[in-house]
Amino acid sequence: MLESNFKVIGKDVKTLVADAQTLFQVAATLTGEKAEEVRNRGMGLLDAALVKAQEAQAYTVVAGKEMAATTEDYVKKNPLRAVTIAAGVGLLMGALLSRK
Repeated sequence: MLESNFKVIGKDVKTLVADAQTLFQVAATLTGEKAEEVRNRGMGLLDAALVKAQEAQAYTVVAGKEMAATTEDYVKKNPLRAVTIAAGVGLLMGALLSRK
C-alpha cells in the first residue's frame, strides 16, 4: 500500500512538472497577455507539484513513525528472535560485501 501511494504521488508530480515545463516553453514564444496567462498557469502547476511533494513527505514521516513503533513493539515482545534476525541479516550483508 505504501509503495503504491508513492508511485501515484511520484507520477502526479512528474506529470505536473512536465506540464509546467511545456507551458513555460510555449510562454517563451508568446508575448503580451497570453504569455502572462500561460506563465501563471505554469506557476500554478508548479505550486500543485510542490503541494503533492509536501503531502508525500508528510505521509512518509507518518508511515515511518508507525513502522518504527511496530518494530519497537515486536522487538520488545520477541527480543531473542529480533537479535537472531539482526545477526542473520548482518552475516548475509557481510558475506555479500566481502565478495566485492
